[in-house]
Amino acid sequence: MASQKVLSVDDEEDIPELLKFNFSREGYQVLCAESGEQALRLVRSENPDLIVLDLMLPGIDGLEVTRRLKNDPNTKNISIVMLTAKGEKADIVTGLELGADDYITKPFSPRILVARVRAVLRRKIKGHLEQTSILRIYDLEIDRGRHEVLVNGKPVQLTFTEFGILNYIARRPGWVFTRFQIVEAVRGEDYPVTDRSVDVQIVGLRRKLGSAGKYIETVRGVGYRFKE
Repeated sequence: MASQKVLSVDDEEDIPELLKFNFSREGYQVLCAESGEQALRLVRSENPDLIVLDLMLPGIDGLEVTRRLKNDPNTKNISIVMLTAKGEKADIVTGLELGADDYITKPFSPRILVARVRAVLRRKIKGHLEQTSILRIYDLEIDRGRHEVLVNGKPVQLTFTEFGILNYIARRPGWVFTRFQIVEAVRGEDYPVTDRSVDVQIVGLRRKLGSAGKYIETVRGVGYRFKE
């Protein structure tokens, strides 16, 4: 963990100090930036593993910082946790769709923030699951190569789109995906996937999975996640 760098980007003087104290105590290296411009410079010179990013920053705001980082092949894989006073559902959806891994609103608990950051980094380390053909999780087995799903050892017949959605969200347990993200990731050949049709697909998927359908959780006003 000592090799992992966390960059705190916030123009409120007390928050970077608070984060530096709490994250350093957990063994992380901590960098601090007060503006979007400074954050972008530090990202390119220090290559942090994760950024705790405020949205309301002087100059380049947090959303634009996220957009630039995610559009750059050299920085798109850096994890971002948004920490902001903007807590409306529309703000959360926008942040997630731009590529943030998590979204925490102020006021916040430093202990919860550290735990959420640790979870994001843990999922990142386990990202090799994305590349494996077979995923076994709970009582599910998803074989991407054979396009096959087993529940308690019994095959479940899914459409191309249903399989794509399940495979996409199950390989990142705990991550919240907006409907737009699911649409972008899953281009159904047997069904025209749209923002609205995702809900219909989820209903059908849960029904076919039976008891395993409970692992697909609804995040009200945002989207869906696979139970962690």
